Amino acid sequence: MNNLLVFQSDFGLVDGAVSAMHGVANTVDDSIKIQDLTHDIPPYSIWEASYRLFQTIEYWPKGTVFVSVVDPGVGSSRRSVVAETVGGQYIVTPDNGTLTHIKKYIGFKEVREIDETKHRREDTEHSYTFHGRDVYANTGAKLASGKISFEQVGSVVALDLTCELEVGEVEQGTGFIKGTIDILDIRFGSLWTNIPRNLFVETGFNHGDRVEVIIRNGSTLAYNNRIAYGKSFADVYASEQIIYVNSVYNMAIAINQGNFARAYNIGTGRHWKIEFRKVSI
Repeated sequence: MNNLLVFQSDFGLVDGAVSAMHGVANTVDDSIKIQDLTHDIPPYSIWEASYRLFQTIEYWPKGTVFVSVVDPGVGSSRRSVVAETVGGQYIVTPDNGTLTHIKKYIGFKEVREIDETKHRREDTEHSYTFHGRDVYANTGAKLASGKISFEQVGSVVALDLTCELEVGEVEQGTGFIKGTIDILDIRFGSLWTNIPRNLFVETGFNHGDRVEVIIRNGSTLAYNNRIAYGKSFADVYASEQIIYVNSVYNMAIAINQGNFARAYNIGTGRHWKIEFRKVSI
């Protein structure tokens, strides 16, 4: 391990929850280097927790331990696990779907269930609602500091038994490609799709093309327009719309110096469908 510990949660920073997790980790070993991915995951949004890990984890060194706590089922029979990615990072989390995007797009070497009889903080066995502090921060710190090995976490969980959320599919055809709007670039309101750049280009789109964009919320048409496909926001004027490749190499849509999601009341999720279609000249 490399002594790096990264926290993510939906706790926010308005009370002492995140500080308590930091404190537990430092009590285990005060030489741990603690960082925060985000604590602004929307409350209970397992999907967004999964995506933000996918957005971030590959840029951290081998041996980094992530603790992700978005846990609406806290205290229930859901498993607590540690997963090792193919890149050698570790994720300490409830097995509630948080591992979905890493499993699908990056991959795991192995997953182990946390043995809470060994790795829960002492004298917390009657507390059922703060596993982020009592189980995950404690286990993550022990792992990051090298006080336990991955094998000492607990028994192996078969990869096909880990909980997964349903992910939108990509459909490709002659002159079009369809997918879903997975998430927003929150501060700027850009729409991030699940459509990979390579499939978009394979469909026949080139920089400078004007592309027909159709967005539906279920069966309801929410947006239909032609947008330029550019390399960067500088390819269009301020307030103009643009299709671009985002930081995880999927297709995205933005308003240069504006907020696309707010302007057109667009949301995210599997029911938000997006289609890119070549324009006949």
